[in-house]
Amino acid sequence: MNRKTLAAIGAAGLLTAITVTGCSSGSTTSPIQSTAPGAAASQAPATQAAAASAAAASAPAGVVLPVTSNPIVNTATAPNLEVTFAGVEDLVDPATGAAIDDRLMLTLKNTGTTPMTGLEVYYEMTDVVTTATEAYYQKLDGVTIPAGQETTVYFDNQTEPGHFPENEFSLFRASTNEVDFAIQVSAPDAKIATATAVKATGTGEKVD
Repeated sequence: MNRKTLAAIGAAGLLTAITVTGCSSGSTTSPIQSTAPGAAASQAPATQAAAASAAAASAPAGVVLPVTSNPIVNTATAPNLEVTFAGVEDLVDPATGAAIDDRLMLTLKNTGTTPMTGLEVYYEMTDVVTTATEAYYQKLDGVTIPAGQETTVYFDNQTEPGHFPENEFSLFRASTNEVDFAIQVSAPDAKIATATAVKATGTGEKVD
């Protein structure tokens, strides 16, 4: 064979080896596709959005959202329930006398002759400048007020007995204007007790 014939045979053999290597019968990997320089960048936001969605899906449940109406239904007339204190700032722990962080804090008194359970709280916030409003509802599960005694409850996302969730993005936390609270507390066989509280102008105060 002359040199041209040998060269042709060698080229054909090399091409066959490349073809076999790239198409192995045991491979499950899809062929690599070329990507224009801008394509990878355009795919990045979609990847980040998917990751964010996955993170949100795995976030703890129990986010407190506003309600659109007051679910309390109570026509009782016996004045057995009182709100003896309602505040959202300049608060003092009734047990220790120490200043505590701003939050909605209610002291409830049972003036009746039997223990009181099944309590519910509904409260509305109003920004006095923008007139924006938000309303929240909470069952006070686990709270019992003995006859003739008081108990204090807190809305602060803590987990101790007597502490209940709050929306950390509410008007109370976000608005720099005065925010007025209108509060209703209900218990079976007791007239709904009402109270008010005020967050003064400003925001960001923690320990007083």
